[in-house]
Amino acid sequence: MRSAAWIAASLSLAAAAQAQTVSDSTSHDSVETLETVTVQASADASASGLSPVYAGGQVSQGSRVGILGNIDSMDSPFSSTQYTSQLIQDQQAGSVGDILQNDPAVRNARGYGNYQQVYMIRGFPLYSDDITYNGLYGLLPRQYLASEFIERLDVFRGASAFLNGAAPGNSGVGGSVNVVPKRAPNEPLSLATLGWESGNQGYASVDLARRFGPDDSTGIRINAARHAGGTAVEDEHRELNMLGLGLDWRGERVRLSADIGWQEHNLDRSQPSVTISPGLAIPDAPDSSNSLAPDFTYSNERDVFGTIRGEVDLTDKVTAWAAVGARSSKESSFLSSLTVLNSAGDMSVSSSTFGRKDLIKTGEIGLRAKFDTGGVGHTINASANYYNFESRNAYVFFSDAGTSNLYDPRYVAKPQVPWIAAGDLDNPYMQSSTTTASYAISDTLSLLNDRVLLTAGLRHQKIENKSYDAATGEYTPPRTSTSRTTPVAGVVFKATDEISLYANYIEGLTTIGPASGFPPPANLGETFEAVRTKQKEVGVKYDGGRFGGSLALFTTKQPLAYIDPTTNLYGPYGDQRNRGVELMMFGEPLRGLRLLGGVTWLDAEQMNTQAGVTDGNRVIGVPRTMANFGVEWDVPKVDGLTLTGRAVYTSSEYADAANTQKLPSWTRFDVGARYMTDVGGHLLTLRANVINVADKNYWASAGGFPGSGYLVLSTPRTFMLSATLEY
Repeated sequence: MRSAAWIAASLSLAAAAQAQTVSDSTSHDSVETLETVTVQASADASASGLSPVYAGGQVSQGSRVGILGNIDSMDSPFSSTQYTSQLIQDQQAGSVGDILQNDPAVRNARGYGNYQQVYMIRGFPLYSDDITYNGLYGLLPRQYLASEFIERLDVFRGASAFLNGAAPGNSGVGGSVNVVPKRAPNEPLSLATLGWESGNQGYASVDLARRFGPDDSTGIRINAARHAGGTAVEDEHRELNMLGLGLDWRGERVRLSADIGWQEHNLDRSQPSVTISPGLAIPDAPDSSNSLAPDFTYSNERDVFGTIRGEVDLTDKVTAWAAVGARSSKESSFLSSLTVLNSAGDMSVSSSTFGRKDLIKTGEIGLRAKFDTGGVGHTINASANYYNFESRNAYVFFSDAGTSNLYDPRYVAKPQVPWIAAGDLDNPYMQSSTTTASYAISDTLSLLNDRVLLTAGLRHQKIENKSYDAATGEYTPPRTSTSRTTPVAGVVFKATDEISLYANYIEGLTTIGPASGFPPPANLGETFEAVRTKQKEVGVKYDGGRFGGSLALFTTKQPLAYIDPTTNLYGPYGDQRNRGVELMMFGEPLRGLRLLGGVTWLDAEQMNTQAGVTDGNRVIGVPRTMANFGVEWDVPKVDGLTLTGRAVYTSSEYADAANTQKLPSWTRFDVGARYMTDVGGHLLTLRANVINVADKNYWASAGGFPGSGYLVLSTPRTFMLSATLEY
């Protein structure tokens, strides 16, 4: 709580300091003499392009809000943040999860039994395959996305079924994440980076962009990177290769863009999740630099994805757009699940192997029109979306379990005796398919010289799920088909030029299932009808030009799904209600001093559970308090030198519905420095960061999959060095 109070006090002090700031600069002191390249081109084939960067360069002044497009934060009736490429580079963030370490409403978790990134937004999971790519679902790699693909990262806090459509992976009730791809800037761009991390993880990347043709109408941007070597976890190895190509063309009334991405991500002996036996107190976290994984475990993933988007101005006030995209992916893995059996840390080790292939096809069309009626401005948005997902899976669960110890990991022999098996690992059979189709319309009314903005809209969506026999690939009727209409209503009142008041009502839409877990439930693969989540929110936003912040109060309720231990059936058994308060801050209140962070207070309660057994208990994996505070300071009289620091605090949380297994709170500190200098007329940026500088061992999260309380260990102290040359 002291960290939370510290952040609240810092916000008040920084607001006061901002009032005394008279400089209009929005960049670092050092940039006065070493001017960096600024991207000023469209990144989404829209006329508006990217939102302007806010003072300090870490966030932008607005973000993409689904069907509503790019909106200035002060005009939006929702809570959102757009993190910039400058922040990503300066922090040496390697993935979406690393970027989200800056957001006090988000905590990182992991998929069930694998290494998929899961982002807990306002206490609800968002799976990494449910983030959008330039507004389209399902196109990005399922488990991990390299940051080299990202120009901006939009974080929307709250339900978003109207704005984006229902997330096809059945998550995203608490918020959504959108990746904005890279585009060629107006000026030539040539960047080369070499880096090193603890464990002798080396990497190299290049980022090249040029514009061609009349008025530089055609742009091309190429990003390539390779990471390979060990990590701060002993005996863990990681290899990542990526290539991204971004193309765009802009005419007088037509804009086109295309993206092609390829990523290969291979993990060997990565740190697994840990389950604690029922009734056993949560043990102390072991040394997170020691791998608990057996030496035969691995996870390999390869993805190819692409999009094409176009926009045309039919008139000066009517614009139409269309986009299509697809992804093909292949995964193979040999995984181990660890279960702690006693207070001494003895564990059973259960293993399984998987083969998976996914194919996604998606698209949307839309129309935006602006006009006035009797002094009232209107912005009409209409769109239609289509999404199809086919997943092929094969698996083997082994019956010969090994043994190890949480504090003294032992050798575990590779299992050989199958227990449950289905399909061909090299050529998996169809296991499930999801098809969604929706259409939406909204109107944003502008009154009283744009001081009052009213938004209302509806989205009608149909979700169809099919299941297939994992052993044969044969369709297993019946299919589940659900149609729902989800509304949105929002209002913004600009009390002054610096203060906006807002409120919204918006719903989420998710399908419970398909049923899964380990051991597998009796109804493995079963799907259920889609259910609505209802959210109400009010808040206030402040923008003083160089420093900004927001305060939001919200409540969200959705069905709670898990495996019933008495029947071994997966399904919806009760409700989860999350109520909370969010305080955010960002900007450069004093020249050379940048702040980013905030605090979230959450009350996540179980309701209407079976026989009321756990009514009133806290939800698995949701802390009461999450606080982040980041600071950057340009050292006076040392041109180009910047010192950085970040504190991340997470209060205690529970790993079981009965609230008998409690994880202690934790605080992590990160520090860093960077130095910019001129080398032969070219800008050289040297960066050094230390994650978890105190090398503290703690349980970073519990759960991430409904009803499950598996634990994920903290990241050990990690040193990161890099050098970037603009040439």
